[in-house]
Amino acid sequence: MLFWGTPWFAIPSLRALEEEGHEVVGVVTQPDRPAGRGRKVTPSPVKEVAMEEEYPLLAPRRPWGDDFLRQIRFLEPDLSVVVAYGHILKPEVLAVPPLGSINVHASLLPELRGAAPVNWAILRGYETTGVTIMRMVEALDAGPILFQIAEDIGPEETATELGGRLSGLGAEALIEALALLEAGVAEEREQDHSLATFAPKVNREMARIDWNRPATELGWHLRGLDAVPGAWSNLEGEEVKLFRPKPQTSHSHESPAGTILAADPRAGLLVACGSGALGVEEIQSPGRKRMEADDWLRGRILPRGFRFE
Repeated sequence: MLFWGTPWFAIPSLRALEEEGHEVVGVVTQPDRPAGRGRKVTPSPVKEVAMEEEYPLLAPRRPWGDDFLRQIRFLEPDLSVVVAYGHILKPEVLAVPPLGSINVHASLLPELRGAAPVNWAILRGYETTGVTIMRMVEALDAGPILFQIAEDIGPEETATELGGRLSGLGAEALIEALALLEAGVAEEREQDHSLATFAPKVNREMARIDWNRPATELGWHLRGLDAVPGAWSNLEGEEVKLFRPKPQTSHSHESPAGTILAADPRAGLLVACGSGALGVEEIQSPGRKRMEADDWLRGRILPRGFRFE
């Protein structure tokens, strides 16, 4: 089979194929890109594994065109497995393997179709999400469902933590779906498209904190955008990122939203919301590492009345 993937989320699925004895005839990933503070050109996590295992490797800028089709046909895959690759595949690419193409998606489809299902599950306050193995079609995440596993979301779980759990769960679901396909007993269930919701890419601009929202929703916001891009707000001209929220929904105050209600190493950081208040346990200043709020507050003078904007 031909494996398609780019970020760390895809690695457990690639490893599981190898461990279960499935032949991986090649790996397709995204090209090397600048990463980190130094913007050093870096291979994708999947590329690093593919090089380690000496799989035939393709990293096209765009996964289409006659040359690319010739390259994947030369590998003679019987099936494509796609896990967070990062491009929508055209019908002629999906049709290359005689057994078609399947995808590992981090939601319970038809909910949360799109690029960032893990983030949006938390941003929207879901208590349960999961993984879906589906047969790929031209429309985005709209193909028949082969296998699903539901998973609860912890009350303080971040997108980073949830993504780590779902990546392993996705690998387990993939192996189970392949076993059903090989045994000829897989049941393909069409999605109810009327129930579809969408999970577009998250970006820096949408990560800005709106302090007028209730504390519960801001807790979802901080957890759902951890660690990239990171929820942020302006404080004294600096864009400060905030993590590990502790919503205090019953906290009563008459301060404008964004006002700092407490800021010292013993009491921690507490900020007024549209309703309730939000405690914050980790903070990151521009150009510095993320740190515990009590360490960040040491040596800072932030009198009551200062506001995040």
